[in-house]
Amino acid sequence: MASKTEIRKKLIVGLARQRNLVTVDGLARHLQVSPQTIRRDLNGLCQENVLRRKHGGAELFEGPLNQPYDQRSTTNPEAKRAIGEAAAKAVPDGATIFISIGTTPEMVARALASKKGLTVVTNNLNAAMALSRETSNRIILPGGEVRLPDRDIIGDEALALFDNYRAEYGIFGVGGVDTDGSLLDFHSSEVRIREKIRANARVSLLVVDSTKFGRAAPAAGGRLSDVDRIITDKPAAGAFAEIFKQVAERIEYAPEVAS
Repeated sequence: MASKTEIRKKLIVGLARQRNLVTVDGLARHLQVSPQTIRRDLNGLCQENVLRRKHGGAELFEGPLNQPYDQRSTTNPEAKRAIGEAAAKAVPDGATIFISIGTTPEMVARALASKKGLTVVTNNLNAAMALSRETSNRIILPGGEVRLPDRDIIGDEALALFDNYRAEYGIFGVGGVDTDGSLLDFHSSEVRIREKIRANARVSLLVVDSTKFGRAAPAAGGRLSDVDRIITDKPAAGAFAEIFKQVAERIEYAPEVAS
């Protein structure tokens, strides 16, 4: 069960997402606790790189908070590989697909290596390279600056690219999932692109390993209930059990992949 401090911090982060800037006095009145308690909560959230201190309060911090790409790729790798293979089974030869940034979408791209004649619209250079070995594929990338070391593109050009295409399958990951089912990422631009992928695909497919449930990230957009299909590695427990129950018919659990 979450402690009072954890519950209060989640409320503070939710208010910061709505207002961007929150003040000590305003939070103390809203949450009916002392200013000293709020200052301790804000200090903790700032140490976690969720908020950034401002005079008299704090604001949502959308700095480069995610772990380095190569480090993320070694987190829960077997589960991500299993999820990638399960997602690839849904995609037939000749399909048009969107693939988002992230390590798990890259694993989907690697699992799609045996498919032919795909039209792939992506801002994930790792995914593009994985699919470039099949010469019957068509790969469409946005212009703009490559973000390093992630090897992706998240600017306005990427958003415009996904706005100009329609796909049979929109495959995307997330930075985290909150206990209310909110989908989280580390930058608002990542959220806008992810939501464009979801909206412009006939079937939206979220690929998310179990480490992302409860993982904090500052930018919110969309919910689990908005997604057509969810592929993960194992059932959620605790605070997420009720959310999983609400979307049970949309969830697929990837089988374990042999090493």
